[in-house]
Amino acid sequence: MKICVTTEGKGLDSPVDAHFGRCRYFLIIDTDTMDYEVVENSAIGAAGGAGVQSGQLMSTHDVEAVLTGNVGPNAFHTLNAAGVKIYTGVEGSVQEAVDRFKSGQLKPVTAPTVNSKFGTRGS
Repeated sequence: MKICVTTEGKGLDSPVDAHFGRCRYFLIIDTDTMDYEVVENSAIGAAGGAGVQSGQLMSTHDVEAVLTGNVGPNAFHTLNAAGVKIYTGVEGSVQEAVDRFKSGQLKPVTAPTVNSKFGTRGS
């Protein structure tokens, strides 16, 4: 299965980023082999629409699930429309997050967890 974990760094030992749309990096991981690709988030500094841009990026990578700290309404709707399951409240390292996901400890969310301006200056 191909999943994405939002992260502050470029490796499995990096901390999970609390933001989806404005995270630093996406690690696209094959949960069967643990092979991964690092994707820099070009939307991190976007004036608006970061969640939508990031959600669309997940579709181009055929991701089936996203593990992150929080997800706003625009990203939630974009990911949901693409059939991507969203897991929030994820903390620790990327490896720890993947292990919890694989063991069934994480549950998908059915609604956004923050407002649409979470992660922008002043919020």
